[in-house]
Amino acid sequence: MAYADFYRRSIEDRDAFWADQAKLIAWHVAPQQICDASRPPFYRWFAGGRTNLCHNAVDRHLSARGDQAALIYVSTETGKERVYSFRELHAEVQRMAAVLQALGTRQGDRVLIYMPMIPEAVFAMLACARIGAIHAVVFGGFASHSLASRIEDATPRVVVSADAGSRGGKVMPYKPLLDEGLRLSSHKPDAVLLVDRGLAPMETVAGRDHDWATLSALHRDTQVPCAWLDATDISYTLYTSGTTGKPKGVQRDVGGYAVALAASMKHIFLGEPGETYFSTSDIGWVVGHSYIVYGPLIAGMATILYEGLPIRPDAGIWWSLVEKYKVASMFSAPTAVRVLKKQDPAFLKKYDLSSLKALFLAGEPLDEPTARWINDGLGVPVIDNYWQTESGWPILTIANGVERQHSKFGSPGVPVYGYDVRIVHESTGEELTGPDQKGVVVIEGPTPPGFMQTVWKDDERFVKTYWSSIPGRQVYSTFDWGIRDEDGYFYILGRTDDVINVAGHRLGTREIEESISSHPNIAEVAVVGVADALKGQVAMAFAVVKDASALGDAKAALKLEGEVMKLVDDTLGAVARPARVRFVTVLPKTRSGKLLRRAIQAVCEGRDAGDLTTIEDPTALQQIKDLVQA
Repeated sequence: MAYADFYRRSIEDRDAFWADQAKLIAWHVAPQQICDASRPPFYRWFAGGRTNLCHNAVDRHLSARGDQAALIYVSTETGKERVYSFRELHAEVQRMAAVLQALGTRQGDRVLIYMPMIPEAVFAMLACARIGAIHAVVFGGFASHSLASRIEDATPRVVVSADAGSRGGKVMPYKPLLDEGLRLSSHKPDAVLLVDRGLAPMETVAGRDHDWATLSALHRDTQVPCAWLDATDISYTLYTSGTTGKPKGVQRDVGGYAVALAASMKHIFLGEPGETYFSTSDIGWVVGHSYIVYGPLIAGMATILYEGLPIRPDAGIWWSLVEKYKVASMFSAPTAVRVLKKQDPAFLKKYDLSSLKALFLAGEPLDEPTARWINDGLGVPVIDNYWQTESGWPILTIANGVERQHSKFGSPGVPVYGYDVRIVHESTGEELTGPDQKGVVVIEGPTPPGFMQTVWKDDERFVKTYWSSIPGRQVYSTFDWGIRDEDGYFYILGRTDDVINVAGHRLGTREIEESISSHPNIAEVAVVGVADALKGQVAMAFAVVKDASALGDAKAALKLEGEVMKLVDDTLGAVARPARVRFVTVLPKTRSGKLLRRAIQAVCEGRDAGDLTTIEDPTALQQIKDLVQA
């Protein structure tokens, strides 16, 4: 089928389209209504249906592929590697479910998971789904204050954690952070379940803290059936990264999410039962929920859970796993590719990558030079995709599982089936239908299955934040600027709240970054808007060079800075020229690879950079501070 027809049916004949997609999962009770749009923007999918995420991810595969690999755990931090079959995963999840129930967890209770990338974290997520508990995964290593605010908001009955995580060979103790978070929180959970990896000593609190190894031994053979849940019940909440003040918990359903993931694995990610999927994300983020844990398993695939860096022990580690486990589809972030881009390109040719159908990239805009480099190096399609924690699965991409289409470097693609994506004027709400007209990317309701239901415990905030920002229209705002070309491909130009307003000219950070990154000696770049008394704001660029010898002295650095500025002048015009281009050895990023642009901006403006617990390299921000203050 032509993708245009497939997409049109998803918008114009929504119920029939999604009724077909619902056949991709197992239902205990078939849905009675496909889309209940009676109370916008609170859309309910597959009402009357009953199902279970864990059943679809694990149990239903036991008869056909019980001995097939399901979860492949690889830690280059500890040197551990283990493959769990679907049958073994089934047993582990039941054991975890039994332990959670023994600690008092019941259907509808919250379980907060604060874990490193270890199998027990996946067992805990699936166990919650199995018994109908609502999991709230918090990125491992989050600061105590951030953790406390999430504990207060989620009010979990049980917290599942571990002694420590490890990153780049450096142990990060979790238990002291958790203890402080619990001390600061006004809500106190009934129990804390701890996995002792033997990486860091732990002080335990009598009566509250419980050892996983001890309790799991007591429930080694306990059988825990799946709870059949309403499709519209809550599966999990996930706090959006970078929130300030009161945490914003994205709330997801059960049935709609299962259907959306099953469909996306088939139509977008080219997944087939029995194949292997490798997402390099973290379970603390939405990609980890959708495409490490639930999506691949629902599709009957093996999924790789990787703890480690992309360049340790060397820059070939990921590709060695592709070869070893015959990875069919891989999902990573542009920042990770830029890290690899600075390594020896021979690593891309060292391993047999013939099993790999495509590399999918998301999490931030993919610049054209990076896309071309990895595309040429791997020799497989590189498919960008754009989405958010709120959406749960891609909004814009190329659905090659429906019809093979060409990618355009720099564009994440076209609207995904089910998403009625528009571009509107931010002040008037007028729809911008012409090519290259810049506006806010919005989604007309009903939003598709798998999309957030609301903000946890705060419907008013859900409506006010997401559905009320465009004058005269109730549409979901992505808060991203975008344009559409003559072929219908979208280009994301940066956050509406990261727009640089220079002397009345509105410039997206993405446009300037794209221009700078096209310089042959620029590996990475971050552009932020900095307050300026004369112009309102000016653009400030921080770049990592490929060949540091080009910065041999101050004169050479000034020469390179001049070249970069001229490049921006030539491509975007003088108005977009950064006030300064400063060169650093590393950019500040989270451990999942996201650039901390707001922290950079805060440092440039002499403000507090906020919670930097998740920063990969603390020296990165200090470099910027030193340059700014020099």
